[in-house]
Amino acid sequence: MKTFVLDTNVLVHDPRSIFKFQDNEVVIPIMVLEELDSLKTRQDGAGQDARVAMRFLDEIKNKGEIFDGVKVNDDGGKLRIELKYHDCKTMPVSFDPTKADNKILSVASGLKNSKETEGPVIMVSKDINVRVKAESLGIKAEDYESDKVDVHELFRGFDVVYVSKETIETFYREGRLQLPDKQFYPNQCVLLKVESTGQSALCKFYQPFDQLIPLYHIGAKPWGLSARNLEQRFALELLLSDEIKLVSLVGKAGTGKTLLALAAGLQKVVEERIYSKLLVARPIVPMGKDIGFLPGGKIDKLENWMHPITDNLDFLSAAGGKDNYKYFIDQGLIEVEALTFIRGRSMPNIYFIIDEAQNLTQHEVKTIITRAGEGSKIILTGDPYQIDNHYLDESSNGLSIVSEKFKKENIAGHITLTKGERSILATRAAELL
Repeated sequence: MKTFVLDTNVLVHDPRSIFKFQDNEVVIPIMVLEELDSLKTRQDGAGQDARVAMRFLDEIKNKGEIFDGVKVNDDGGKLRIELKYHDCKTMPVSFDPTKADNKILSVASGLKNSKETEGPVIMVSKDINVRVKAESLGIKAEDYESDKVDVHELFRGFDVVYVSKETIETFYREGRLQLPDKQFYPNQCVLLKVESTGQSALCKFYQPFDQLIPLYHIGAKPWGLSARNLEQRFALELLLSDEIKLVSLVGKAGTGKTLLALAAGLQKVVEERIYSKLLVARPIVPMGKDIGFLPGGKIDKLENWMHPITDNLDFLSAAGGKDNYKYFIDQGLIEVEALTFIRGRSMPNIYFIIDEAQNLTQHEVKTIITRAGEGSKIILTGDPYQIDNHYLDESSNGLSIVSEKFKKENIAGHITLTKGERSILATRAAELL
């Protein structure tokens, strides 16, 4: 049996992590409870996850003596709160004994050196520095990886398939095509191409009939916006298809993720009236050092965070010769919101765009998606390589996980955009820096 010592950031990242260590023992230092207690009053995602983690611990406490060990899963795994070893007496003198990280590490060190401990002791933390410190003390350290995906193998959402001229002609003549030797995922977009002649056809895989069908929205220009490349054409197909309820768009800066989503949302809400409202939200995570509190009420505070959204809405209004987007906000057709205020809401018949979704944990994304009511559609956009949440990386963020885990679902679609369209300078900056 192994003993896993959990850092605070593991519980904040995934409050259910305490149940996921199979038949091993999970130890939570008392200092972790102190840190959770200090986080619980925050109104952001970290505060919410801290409260959820504390509720789980309270439920476990009611099942037995949590300081001696309580069974937490069907595999026989146990959880206990550790009260000893917090005085840092076993730590090197260079380790500041007043720091919470060092107190947590001292628990791992004390357990490792205790004769009562059976098997290896492993420090689990999302903090690289804590893991390095643990290794320097001779304690094995691991990142919490139960929910990671391989971002280098992330589903692209489309494929290029080379076929014969006769196959292309069959597709155009019959309006459908089966390729038994190829495996596709639901709503996966495909470019059929004849290598010798350059003939091509755009299609997507329709799971119920197990065949490729033409794109429904191949020439669409939502809110006057035209697709500039193949990837954007595929993205618009998913964004405008009402039967697809969840769309994830991944791409570097300038590939048009947010702009395409907003244009499709305006088309569906304002022009076609398919949805009752376009709701746009993004996590409140600062890039770099935070400037502190902002003046004014909620609307005034949000204005500064939502400039990337309102800039795109301004562009679409000007380019399409449409009314100013503020008119539609006043009419209740567009709502711009911070994700902080989404919890507890039920949102039926909404076209819901979550921008910068790479800054969300898997738990936060689950919370958001489960808010979707009947008839709603959710769009996640972001760049897994531009993460401002220091507890996440390109493999563990909610956007990457959703893109990978929903690829087999008939109601979901995904596109990875790679070609920058904002400007030559923006494209080169994304490539070189």
